[in-house]
Amino acid sequence: MLLPGMDGSGDLFAGFIAAFGDQFETIVVSYPPALALGYAGLTEHARAQLPLDRPFVLVGESFSGPVAIALAASQPPGLIGLVLCCTFARNPRPLLTPLRILVSVLPISSTLTPLIAPFLLGFGAPLALRRALRTALDQVPQARLRLRLKEVMAVDYTARVRSIDVPVLYLQATRDWIVPAAAARLLASLCPDWRLVALRGPHLLLQSVPGQAATTINSFVAALAAERTQ
Repeated sequence: MLLPGMDGSGDLFAGFIAAFGDQFETIVVSYPPALALGYAGLTEHARAQLPLDRPFVLVGESFSGPVAIALAASQPPGLIGLVLCCTFARNPRPLLTPLRILVSVLPISSTLTPLIAPFLLGFGAPLALRRALRTALDQVPQARLRLRLKEVMAVDYTARVRSIDVPVLYLQATRDWIVPAAAARLLASLCPDWRLVALRGPHLLLQSVPGQAATTINSFVAALAAERTQ
């Protein structure tokens, strides 16, 4: 079950899903752009889509890490593993917290994609990927992006992490300019069953190196599934 980045559409998972293959079913959660939902509301929106009749693994990318953490901490039936990709349990840039009040007037528009794409996709990202990012951002009202950014700056789910009782895989981008390595170190200190895999790439790892990410997650899910059959 895939939980998307800040755009919330899930459309940017297309390349990753293709690389992931059909060994396991994939469910993509899309956040409703018309509703002003913070982390609590988005968590309940995702909870309503959890599989009820089979084991599953949650994959929380970037913005959706706290949603995945909250869901996993509630120990839903069927959850056998958690994958966190370039994400965090609390504000990854705490020094910027005092600027939260300014987010309401921050210009957030898909026209700024050429400026932010290098931070998300790295320099020299393929044109098709940059266009996909802009298209995904075009679908989200600026008010929703501002709300989600405010949520990132206010969130602290470290206490919830301690309640996670399934294996956790963390994918870390070696060239992540958005979420620092300290976010992974914090999670590692809180998760009893933890493994980290570093992949060479920028923040949007599942989009930039979908093949490597898919292979890593596929192996993790396969191992969890095999353990259940022993």
